[in-house]
Amino acid sequence: MDQALDRALEVFWRQGFEGASICDLTAAMGINPPSLYAAFGNKEALFRRALDRYAETKSGFIREALGEPKARDAIAALLHGTVRSLTDKSNPAGCLLVQGIAGAGEHAQCIRDELCARRAASETLIRERLKRAKAEGDLPADADPAALARYIATITQGMSVQAAGGASRKELERVAEMALRAWPE
Repeated sequence: MDQALDRALEVFWRQGFEGASICDLTAAMGINPPSLYAAFGNKEALFRRALDRYAETKSGFIREALGEPKARDAIAALLHGTVRSLTDKSNPAGCLLVQGIAGAGEHAQCIRDELCARRAASETLIRERLKRAKAEGDLPADADPAALARYIATITQGMSVQAAGGASRKELERVAEMALRAWPE
């Protein structure tokens, strides 16, 4: 099952939800359409399972990074981990949560909502980490954890778009370093 999900994940990552046909998915997974429907229900359910698999296998570095003792170190680890993930040659470029719905029509609103919710959950993890840092005195008293979390999320999502457009690891590392220069003192 994991291998089939990994193959579906790659199709969705490369082609987006809208661009991935049932034929593309079943060919990649090595199954026929009735088997896909029997195992997953429909394309939307398969996409959600692929997103869960993505979170399990490709996004684990986020929680680890946010576990760093100092907030700045946590955000640095998050940004640099994001760069490594976005430019890992064994994966499609960019981030599935950012590009998974590109070009989709109105009928895919439920998928758009799902991706927004998952990106918001990541931002919430960052915000909670920064709130803790502020409470511990690891951020200045006038720092705004919510605004800073939104900024970091915007940077990571922007790096995803850049990676999908061909930006190199070196170029994205420079973006991460520029973002860290804005760290509140």
